[in-house]
Amino acid sequence: MDRRIVAAVLLAAAGTVFAQDKVLRVVPHSNLSILDPIWTTQYMARNHGYMIYDTLFGTDEKSRVQPQMVDKWTVSPDNRLWTFTLRDGLEFHDGKPVTGEDVVASIARWGKRDAMGQKLMTFVDRMDTPDAKTFRIFLREACGFVLEALGKPSSNVPFIMTKRIADTPADKQIEEHIGSGPYLFVRDQFKPGDKAVYLKNTKYRPRKDTPSGTAGGKHVYVDRVELNLALRDAQAQVNALAKGEIDVLERPAFEGYEQLRKADGVVLVTKDPLGFQYMGRFNHLHPPFNNPKIRQAAIAAMQQEPFLRAQVGIKEFYKPCASMFTCGTPYGSAKGSDVQSKSNMKKAQEMLKASGYDGTPVVILKPTDLAAIQKLPDVAAQLLRQAGFKVDLQAMDWNTVVSRRAKKEPPSQGGWNIFLTAWVAPDIWNPLTNAAIGSQGEKSWFGWPTDEQIEKLRDQFARATDEAKKKELAESIQVRAFEIGTHAPLGEYVNPLATRKNISGWVIGPGDVYWNVKKN
Repeated sequence: MDRRIVAAVLLAAAGTVFAQDKVLRVVPHSNLSILDPIWTTQYMARNHGYMIYDTLFGTDEKSRVQPQMVDKWTVSPDNRLWTFTLRDGLEFHDGKPVTGEDVVASIARWGKRDAMGQKLMTFVDRMDTPDAKTFRIFLREACGFVLEALGKPSSNVPFIMTKRIADTPADKQIEEHIGSGPYLFVRDQFKPGDKAVYLKNTKYRPRKDTPSGTAGGKHVYVDRVELNLALRDAQAQVNALAKGEIDVLERPAFEGYEQLRKADGVVLVTKDPLGFQYMGRFNHLHPPFNNPKIRQAAIAAMQQEPFLRAQVGIKEFYKPCASMFTCGTPYGSAKGSDVQSKSNMKKAQEMLKASGYDGTPVVILKPTDLAAIQKLPDVAAQLLRQAGFKVDLQAMDWNTVVSRRAKKEPPSQGGWNIFLTAWVAPDIWNPLTNAAIGSQGEKSWFGWPTDEQIEKLRDQFARATDEAKKKELAESIQVRAFEIGTHAPLGEYVNPLATRKNISGWVIGPGDVYWNVKKN
């Protein structure tokens, strides 16, 4: 580690903040405890990743892929050889230059964890690095989503790490956190449940392009960002922002918006116009949801309006959406959704009786400290009980949910049957990004569905270049996903951040990022 990093970290660890330093004080939407944004899809880990790592490509606010660490690239006439050249000035926080070997190792690790990355790697024959600033991807056959995968804006983002760190097995969390991004992570000051600290990377060289989404110039206008991980009470968060004790509240509890709108010096900012989609995820490995008929009965019972009304409650902030892909985007469709969108509780009860359900309790994981989703499990429990399920609602903090949902053991041995979550729009807007659609068994996202038909259709989608054909395939995939009950879509919403009026420069797009943000 070079002297610059050592000096910066020592000052931060000692709590040194000079009078002229600009410190951005943030209450994030959840606690930060997992620091590996490839190992988990958790958004706090993704946001942490955007602070300290950089990406090969970004996605702008109009959903166009733009170069970020890449300077230029070429594609062979048969679309099977992709050659990329890195831009000048890329340097890791330890002073070492970013090389093609770092990139190849990072892509390889990401490709073992991410749903879209896994699909891309089925087309990849090999990757190599002819020189330090160049890397190449050789495909077995052409596919239509190479840049979309490398520029994926949300979980899992293909962040670039040093080769030494990226060589960590994909099923093991990394232990070092050295990136080449706009901020440095102060590891010695990190205390889960208390705080996380990031310092401006003075050697970072942003692109000259206009900032947009996760693309363009990542300029840092503050000296330090402090995440307050201890302030979890929703009312206390609102009070702290109103008093000016904090600068940013990422995801206010919905019941706090009325007070925030009236507070002097506070403004609301909708950074993610497409918003989020709520989701109920089933564990396909264990009873009762190893039976597709029982999963369908649960989907029929889980009508969207009760979830949206209870969790959001502000009509202008939510809308039902019959699609598993983000409504209002090219693949949003109601095709195949009748089992949920045209159902009612009587139909759900009849379906459950016909399914062979034997009364096995349904273990639902309930996070107690994540305001944006903490009411969803209560609604699910109520609706499933009305349908005839026995329900065991188990309360825990969100990070315990994140750890426990990775367990494949039966519910009686610490496993689970259902957890509820929310996905930002780009994570679910097509069959390749939507992790809940992937059906490769134990290689799939938590819940581990297996369905050969879905995977064949996803392969066809990956090869397709005609937009009409891709839309047709997306609809076929969704029809099949509802048939086998991969998961239950539970409606869409926006959750504007709240900030002091002297904070500006917010970039429109997914994720809570703090480049280009100014404190006046």
